[in-house]
Amino acid sequence: MSQHVSLIVRSSTIHAAGCYTTTPVRKGERIAEYTGQRLNKEQADDLYQDYPVTYLFGLGDGSTVIDGFCSAMFINHSCDGNAETTEDDGHIWIIALRDIAAEEEITYDYCLYDGSEDPCTCYCGAHNCRGSMYSPQEIRRRKAEARKAAQSKKRGKRKAATTGSKTAR
Repeated sequence: MSQHVSLIVRSSTIHAAGCYTTTPVRKGERIAEYTGQRLNKEQADDLYQDYPVTYLFGLGDGSTVIDGFCSAMFINHSCDGNAETTEDDGHIWIIALRDIAAEEEITYDYCLYDGSEDPCTCYCGAHNCRGSMYSPQEIRRRKAEARKAAQSKKRGKRKAATTGSKTAR
């Protein structure tokens, strides 16, 4: 049986504002639903092109996003979150991974997979903090891409140095 979870938004040591529960939450319990306007990815990209902060949550394959406008939008990232997200019939729910005490900040691992050059630096302070809100897979992909670009650049410099023109004196 699920109890009513009461949430408040207040200052957070992780990032600006955070979402806190005022009542204890049991492991497996739904904490909140991530709600807001639904947009396709192109609409969201256009809408937030010049905004440094967004509260977008990708559904399914990421082609549809929820433009968060609810208390759940204030749930901060942590590499060792006490909650997780799950998609159920087009709804995004935040579910407790463990028992959560009243007054504790609710956090989950964002596992970001799409973004610009922004490193999405993590400030969670967890013992297993990876330093980024990107998923481990996305971090590996970005590192491999950076290595490939660096190798290509290095090859280009070497080729330019060996094919440079010589001048007669």
